[in-house]
Amino acid sequence: MNTVFNSTNNKRLYRSVLGLIFVAIVGYGFAQDPTANYPVYKGNDLGLTYAPQASIFKIWAPTAKAVRINLYKTDLGGVYDCSEQMKKATNGVWVVSIPQNLKDQYYTFQVLINNKWSDEIIDPYAKACGTNGVRAQIINLKETNPIGWEQDQSPNFSKGNKQTDAVIYELHIRDASIHANSGIKNKGKFTGLTELGTKNSSGKSTGLSHLKELGVTHIHLLPFYDYNSVDETKPNQYNWGYDPVNYNIPEGSYSTNPSDGKVRIKELKELVKTMHSNGLRIIMDVVYNHTALTANSNFNILAPDYYYRKRNDGTFSDASACGNETASDKVMFQQFMLESVLYWVKEYHIDGFRFDLMGIHDIETMNLIADTLRKIKPSVVLYGEGWTAGGSPLTEDKRAIKKNATELNGIAVFSDDMRDGIKGSVFNIDDRGFATGKLANSESVKFGIVAAGKHPQIDYTKVNYSKAPYTASPAGLINYADCHDNNILWDKIALSYKDATEIDRIKMHELAYAIVLTSQGTPFLTAGSEFLRTKNGVENSFDKGDLVNGINWDLKTRNASTYQYIQTLVKIRRAHPAFRMTSAKQIANHLRFHHNLPEGIIAYTLNGAPVGDSWKKIWVGFNGAQTSQTLSLPGGNWKIASISHKSSMKGNQLIIDGSTAVILYQ
Repeated sequence: MNTVFNSTNNKRLYRSVLGLIFVAIVGYGFAQDPTANYPVYKGNDLGLTYAPQASIFKIWAPTAKAVRINLYKTDLGGVYDCSEQMKKATNGVWVVSIPQNLKDQYYTFQVLINNKWSDEIIDPYAKACGTNGVRAQIINLKETNPIGWEQDQSPNFSKGNKQTDAVIYELHIRDASIHANSGIKNKGKFTGLTELGTKNSSGKSTGLSHLKELGVTHIHLLPFYDYNSVDETKPNQYNWGYDPVNYNIPEGSYSTNPSDGKVRIKELKELVKTMHSNGLRIIMDVVYNHTALTANSNFNILAPDYYYRKRNDGTFSDASACGNETASDKVMFQQFMLESVLYWVKEYHIDGFRFDLMGIHDIETMNLIADTLRKIKPSVVLYGEGWTAGGSPLTEDKRAIKKNATELNGIAVFSDDMRDGIKGSVFNIDDRGFATGKLANSESVKFGIVAAGKHPQIDYTKVNYSKAPYTASPAGLINYADCHDNNILWDKIALSYKDATEIDRIKMHELAYAIVLTSQGTPFLTAGSEFLRTKNGVENSFDKGDLVNGINWDLKTRNASTYQYIQTLVKIRRAHPAFRMTSAKQIANHLRFHHNLPEGIIAYTLNGAPVGDSWKKIWVGFNGAQTSQTLSLPGGNWKIASISHKSSMKGNQLIIDGSTAVILYQ
């Protein structure tokens, strides 16, 4: 408050009013959270436990007066064949054991709360379902294992399981194969990414063969749990899938038969196994921060108001900007998240997780997940969006946001500082970045180069968003230029720099990815950007269909030089540990920026010898200006590792072309 109180009476009145407001807020807050006293169930057997002799069903519904399970022979239509009342056990759990072999039947639950029976739902712990997730399915999970599944192992990508050794490639399952020129038979399906030897119209590799050829280590697949926005009874529907319904069940539209829960599970396992056998790991995009439905979600029907954060007025809080936000800080949802990621790792051999709007989750839960997963898979890769899409009742100091990244145990956050430093604000289509000629963004780019850590040569006052380091080590940062959100890089460049020629835009695009792939931290690429993929200017194309989103694989032929350039950068990064230092101290000691350079030049030397690199010294230079510039190199005999367009070197003089990058070594 800015009001000044001069008299004693006014001060007393002020304090009294504040006290009444405080009591009212606190009291009102407690009144709005009757779930605080709900019993907690510590077991890990919620859901279905199947055996041929009997199936045991357990759900947590602490306020229900009665619960029943309905059994069906079909996944859609008709009435249930029988209904069984469940018995109330301890700690809010309801249970029933049915002593017969129910394999392949379907089931739903209903709860009686406030003297009203709910609609039929699937419980959150279900592992299989029929079409559109209307009914869960009773299956024997062992029957979903492909041949050789027991021998499936994640391929090696790093000595010592260092997250900075990963090169991540973000891909939507349907986008990968749906285009007519993909050469893939099973278009839009899990199995489309198991096909080898596929080619585009001119014989260039596509799909899985392309991923191998590019040299990335991890394939980040956009959501492939069962989501809400696609009707599995209809072909050619499209969505990214950030609207979760059944977290532990694969999406049916990616399977060849969504009515049989076993098919989608087996086909996803075949995808994972094939990727693993071809040297690629799988990262799962998970969206535990909100659900597609709110008041009528399976979580809220079973335990009203428990799983979601609410405002003081009783409405659902919405830090996700999708209608609700889940409460990871409550024991039962924390436990659900942990059991869910463990299930995906153990049952599907998943290699990592990307957490959507991770800033909605609390730090304690995220660290519990990280610490638990690394005990069973030390090489697991974990990262997320260190922000929210709106305000949250969870206080900022408890949230897994970028500002608190040092408190996260080996979980990386995306660098929006680097992203917008490179190409301009994603929220202002006219804004440019360093790679598109806005030279004032150079300090933000340098901040990303050192993985947002503490470095003596960074002027933090000039960084676009963060005015202080926020990572404890380079393993805490994901560097990227674009992702599925907002405009893809090629379109952003075209829209923000309408006067640039196509040749200039290509150079800017290549410069952006050169920065990402040579910076400390972990690099992240968006599918198709390696050959100038476009979405024709459509922003946030989450529901815009195949014509916008399907990857045009013939662009790989048309833009072969860009593809080869980015492929070379991936190869250089993976071969040279100087680009993948493991501590902030190493970066501060062995990465030195050069001063007194022409405007628009960022240049630095990496001391490779102390980190075991065969290149004893590496020189990296970026020219954000559109005109070529000449500079003197440090002493020594420099060799060219990567030089593009009209750049050239003579003696210790380097002419670096406009909007380009150069990598030299000794």
